[in-house]
Amino acid sequence: MTRAYVGLGANLGDRERTLRAAVGALGDEAGIEVVAVSTLRETAPVGVGEQPPYLNGVVALETTLGAREFLDRLLAVEQRFGRVRVPGEHGPRTLDLDLLLYGDELIEEPGLTLPHPRLHARRFVLEPLAELAPGLVLPGRGTVESLLSGVH
Repeated sequence: MTRAYVGLGANLGDRERTLRAAVGALGDEAGIEVVAVSTLRETAPVGVGEQPPYLNGVVALETTLGAREFLDRLLAVEQRFGRVRVPGEHGPRTLDLDLLLYGDELIEEPGLTLPHPRLHARRFVLEPLAELAPGLVLPGRGTVESLLSGVH
């Protein structure tokens, strides 16, 4: 089993209901077990244009799936909740599931970079991640706490 962390986000519709239902859907997937869910936080949008505020959190999961298959399951759950991904777009969304960490693996391949390439600079992800795993070390970056102290 590999411990993976997934960022949760939504800023359209009933955000909390969507995020909780998405966590349930992930737990229903074969080879995925929900271990813990952080507190959900309302955050200002990061991106272009006017958008409603986000509700963000992190879920810790145990999985027997490989990283690519695990990511494919995340994307399939997003689609079931009405998410249409547009490359390079950071607009409003019904559901955003970002694979943040997959064990301690460093992966750099088309469509999959781990740890998530912007994880170390995003307070809205680092705070809930620190809540679930305070001593967690991000490969090549340091501890979640040290990274959190460096972002505004």
